[in-house]
Amino acid sequence: MNVNIPKKDCALVVVDMLYDFIDGSLACQETDQAVAGTLRVIEELTAGTDPDNSGIRSIFPILFIRDHHPANHCSFVEQGGPWPPHCVQGTRGAEIHERLAPYAAEDLCFCKGEDPEKEQYSGFEGKNPCGQSLGEVLELMEIRNVLICGIATEYCVRNTAEDLLKAGFKPTVLTDCIAYVDAQGHRDALEAMEKEGIHCL
Repeated sequence: MNVNIPKKDCALVVVDMLYDFIDGSLACQETDQAVAGTLRVIEELTAGTDPDNSGIRSIFPILFIRDHHPANHCSFVEQGGPWPPHCVQGTRGAEIHERLAPYAAEDLCFCKGEDPEKEQYSGFEGKNPCGQSLGEVLELMEIRNVLICGIATEYCVRNTAEDLLKAGFKPTVLTDCIAYVDAQGHRDALEAMEKEGIHCL
């Protein structure tokens, strides 16, 4: 994939690339493809930016969204919600995929769903350890163009992209880098986002 977007005001947002959505209790379709595609994009966007020879090239802004639930979260079936327990704090299921985790700076990780009484799909509702939202940090970085990859198209990817658009950013969903719950739901969500003005590349 050739991402032809200016790097000076662009960031990559990685949504819920977490083990419970990859191979756990809410495993989605095409997750291996999504992880591999995201890694290819990171390599392309960060090419030549390893000034200290650390092996991790992360000057290009890469921000991570994480579902991060307490064990008694309202979205779980046991609490009357629609989902099996997933992304519970302190478990493997809540961890970022090991091949992506080296790019996840602590202050650029935004956790959502931490309130047991509130469901949150959009990355805009998450907070980093400093209490800042995704939108606030993007504004501080003077970012306008936002590339989006992650899981799942129909839920957290779409909600995050829509909130970015509403907030005045220019979101682009990278279709080679997303996984989904249902193939038809995935196609419907992409079509709906295109109609709303969200570019799906």
